[in-house]
This record gives sequence, structure tokens and C-alpha cells, in this order.
Amino acid sequence: MNVNIVLLNEKAFIPQKQTERSSGFDLFSSEDKILKPRCFELISTGISIEIPRGYEAQVRPRSGLAAKNGVTVLNSPGTIDADYRGEIKVCLINHSDKEFKITVGTRIAQMVFSEVKDAVFHKSERLTDTNRGAGGFGSTGLK
Repeated sequence: MNVNIVLLNEKAFIPQKQTERSSGFDLFSSEDKILKPRCFELISTGISIEIPRGYEAQVRPRSGLAAKNGVTVLNSPGTIDADYRGEIKVCLINHSDKEFKITVGTRIAQMVFSEVKDAVFHKSERLTDTNRGAGGFGSTGLK
């Protein structure tokens, strides 16, 4: 899949995979910022992309940031639609009690591309029965 990218400033980086079989492309900060404890911020990446029709990009947390620093993506996964042309920004939240320093070039999230299926809804008076029915939010238990 080919994706056109525009670097919006001189501090922007092209997303990169860190290993050959990685699913996600790391997104880099294009700004310096301090993420205060228990707070969230939009972090600029300095890029905009053109996603092909029929696909989306999902912005997901980096497991190392979460496990080592308590920093994750607030709206995970965030969706970048194929018709969006603005700057990609990542909404990070710091769940820890310590400030987290972000500098230009910090890998702040990962971006994964996924195919999007379209749907046509048909109004109905009734849905088919299943064993689960309307049970949700823990209805199947923990074990």
C-alpha cells in the first residue's frame, strides 16, 4: 500500500517500523512537551498523510511507554479516516505520578493500517436469538 505523506515542519519524521515484522509504524513527536502527572495533551507529529480509500490508520499506544512510564494513548485506538488531510496529533495521557518529558523525535505512539468494510443497514423488528442474547459488560464472567 502506498501512502503519500507531507512533512509539515523541519522537526517531523516519517513513521518507521522498528523491526521487519512489526505491525505498527512508530509516530514521532515534532515538539518538546512536558506531560504532567494525571494529565493529557495533544502531541504534534508534524505530518499529514493520504490514506487510500477503503483503509484507515489506527493510532495505538506503545507498550514500552505504558509499561515503563504509565503513558498511553487516551482515545485508543484513535482512528484516522481516509478523507482526513490534517496534521496527525496523538492524545497522550500520563497515568503516573511523575512528569514525562517528550522531546522532538520521541516515539509516542504507533500507527497500524486496517481495511475498512462498508455496511448497509436494514431496519428490522427483531434480531436472531443467541445463547448470549443482550448480556454484556462482564456477563460471561472472569473464568
